[in-house]
Amino acid sequence: MTADATPDVLIERRGRVGVITLNRPRAINALTHPMVLAMRAALDGWAQDDSVRTVAITGAGERGLCAGGDIVSLYHDARSGDGAASAAFWYDEYRLNAQIARYDKPIVAVQDGIVLGGGIGISAHASHRVVTERSSLGLPEVSIGFVPDVGATWLLANAPGHLGTFAALTAATLNAADAMFLGLSDAYVPSERIPRLLTALESMEAGEAVLLLSTDAGAPPLASAREWIDAAFAADSISGIAHRLRMTGGADADRAAAAMARQSPMALAVTLESLRRAATLDTLEQALGQEYRVSRHAHAAPDFVEGVRAQVIDKDRRPRWQPYNEQDRALVDAYFAPHGDHDLLLTTALTS
Repeated sequence: MTADATPDVLIERRGRVGVITLNRPRAINALTHPMVLAMRAALDGWAQDDSVRTVAITGAGERGLCAGGDIVSLYHDARSGDGAASAAFWYDEYRLNAQIARYDKPIVAVQDGIVLGGGIGISAHASHRVVTERSSLGLPEVSIGFVPDVGATWLLANAPGHLGTFAALTAATLNAADAMFLGLSDAYVPSERIPRLLTALESMEAGEAVLLLSTDAGAPPLASAREWIDAAFAADSISGIAHRLRMTGGADADRAAAAMARQSPMALAVTLESLRRAATLDTLEQALGQEYRVSRHAHAAPDFVEGVRAQVIDKDRRPRWQPYNEQDRALVDAYFAPHGDHDLLLTTALTS
């Protein structure tokens, strides 16, 4: 076994497997810009190395693969910077997401424990996505005044029915079975078998190893809610969705409506529009380009700083969101306009 170490990412060779381990366990392996660059460099190198047959992505510690991007850094850049550092981070992060999706070798992403936001981006685009009984996946961006990114609008727009819209607008937490039902994951492997899975990859093809150690995840809870979710979240506006949820009745629909009521009104509107637009796009790369524009505008909006303050900095859980008039479509459309200096232009041939 060979290994290179940096403080926050471990890059190892275990026989024919290249292993990337996110190594910030105290921060649930939240992604920083240097971590993204280290992952991209490792994938670039292994792409040219015929002795590497499979790549594995995992996280250090017991809490999770990755809790998302380092939003504290993004918060400080929004408050006292010019946004350039955050733009540079997203530029490389989204390229990493596309690189993972188009990689020529199998990538086994171990979605054990907490997998949020950017954690979805480095795992849900992989060829083999493994969940465990500890998995808790989600895209909670609207709760901090932001919008799902890292290719999540593409994934959610292509989920069955309107389940992706439900997950995004309510900031829902998904267990293993629901993550598989939405298409964010592929196989269920009990956490105690993960070390055996990583060992098996040294001598077996990725698909064979995953199949050997996987088992039934059980029935997805969202399957039984599909009818009312599809009916409510097919509406064309946030107020329309909320109205349909109230008309549906039932505890689950009420909880969904209450969850939406806690989120940033602006973020909800832009997220809904992002998903609707992503559904008309042809590729993940196009969706990432759209997200790059939206992320930069959302980062500069007041609700992002306020949302992070309330949820992460002061932790009072009482964000004071900006009011939003749903009739003012121009405010939403502005999020999709070029930011001024450059766009993120990706092709399906991207490998580096």
